[in-house]
Amino acid sequence: MRDLGVGFQYLVQGQRWVARHGKQYGFGLVPGLITLVLYLGALVALALWGPDFVTWATPFADDWSSPWLGLFRGLLTAVLFALALALAVITFTAVTLLIGQPFYENLSEKVDRDVSPDGTAPESGLPLWQELWLSARDSLRIVVRALLWAVLLFALGFVPFIGQTVVPVIGFFVTGFFLTEELTAVALQRRRVELRDRLALLRSRKTLIWGFGTPLALAFLVPVVAVFLMPGAVAGATLMARDLLGEETTGEDERNQVPHPNPMFRKPEIGA
Repeated sequence: MRDLGVGFQYLVQGQRWVARHGKQYGFGLVPGLITLVLYLGALVALALWGPDFVTWATPFADDWSSPWLGLFRGLLTAVLFALALALAVITFTAVTLLIGQPFYENLSEKVDRDVSPDGTAPESGLPLWQELWLSARDSLRIVVRALLWAVLLFALGFVPFIGQTVVPVIGFFVTGFFLTEELTAVALQRRRVELRDRLALLRSRKTLIWGFGTPLALAFLVPVVAVFLMPGAVAGATLMARDLLGEETTGEDERNQVPHPNPMFRKPEIGA
């Protein structure tokens, strides 16, 4: 259970790092602000034209008597907006990371250099277009996995008592896991760690991942908060990626580092 606290410490350390590096923090805000404007525009459009879409999609209900017609279409409109909002929460991080790939890549490298004993940072050696393609491909795979979990948990939500108590808690842990995968991917992709290996690495220390990702998932329910926490989350995820790979870390973060539980684990060779 100690890893829960350690994971949260990495989240705090990431926010502290960007607080000490104001320029990096300012650059890191740009992708989140762009994504927020796009998502708010889409949600406003849905709020304005959602009822018209529901009316168009349900012509069979045109002859229903009042109040059933209004109740039926009102419920469908509310469900449509709720699903869109849930999809926005699930995909916000992936879209922001995709838009901000160069920004967050640079931020993650700065963190690596700052805490590395030799002052260097791993490099993928890949051209930017290939890094963007790999990031988009892996993000899509993660979003699909997250949506499958969302559908399952949505169905379980109709189970009396459990659906209103246990399922929401599980949902936040699941969201936290996938959120952490997206954030650590910035540093791990630079080390040429493939998606399957990243997922296996994160599953090997679930409590660490939950300690980092679950509080962040709760905070990210408010997109405005997500924008301001994102740069620090990337920084903290980079510190945690070093821990997961057993890399030596200097400075303040070294005191809180937890050795990798598997002493036989070796980080992938760059270019392997």
